[in-house]
Amino acid sequence: MDTHVALSAEKLFSIGPFPVTNSILTTWIVTLLLIAFAYFATRKIKAVPGFLQNIAEAMVEAFQDLVSSVAGDKTKVFLPIITTFFFFIIVGNYLGLLPGVGSIGFFETHDGQKTFVPFFRSINSDLNTTLALALVSVFATHYLSIKYLGLGGYLGKFFSLNPIFLFVGLLEIVSEITKLFSLSFRLFGNVFAGEVLLTTASTKLFAIIVPIPFYFLELLVGFVQALIFAMLTLVFMVILTQKNAH
Repeated sequence: MDTHVALSAEKLFSIGPFPVTNSILTTWIVTLLLIAFAYFATRKIKAVPGFLQNIAEAMVEAFQDLVSSVAGDKTKVFLPIITTFFFFIIVGNYLGLLPGVGSIGFFETHDGQKTFVPFFRSINSDLNTTLALALVSVFATHYLSIKYLGLGGYLGKFFSLNPIFLFVGLLEIVSEITKLFSLSFRLFGNVFAGEVLLTTASTKLFAIIVPIPFYFLELLVGFVQALIFAMLTLVFMVILTQKNAH
């Protein structure tokens, strides 16, 4: 019986030609949770905030202070993007730690061997999800660069008649491509490694006591990775929307 954590997300069913994997199913749940929280927290804005409104305001204010310390007058534009990245990633990370995620599912038989397929899987343990997040981050950054600098100013960051600046610009193009890999693989690697660690501790060792310290560790890792992704995106946005000195 195969109980290892598969590197790729497992297909559950199809909607027409569109395959639905366990990580996609979890992504839908994370999205619905965030939409529901945003709706109920802001449905009736009051001068004396209720419980959900109080939580929402505290979270936004904390990030507003953080983003404004880096972005300055661009905070109003950058803040929604950065907070969305952070809360989507951290909710996805923490949802993957809940009992049943990764442990409730069914068995499939491949080549005479039974393989366990969970109904739900941590969204960021799927490279497709983290790559999609990285693509959104990079494309949003370049869109904002064109918005603030104009097309000419944007292209001037990468191309110049000065041979030295042209060489530096070409290196910048390469660095923009590597951002996709660094953002996606960092998040994927840390979350996937944690999932493998918890699965191993829960099935191979003492299934109740031993995994507890690892759960606390994964809570910290989940928070740190969400913050790193959001802050790197913020820094990239600030750098790419600044005018060149030359």
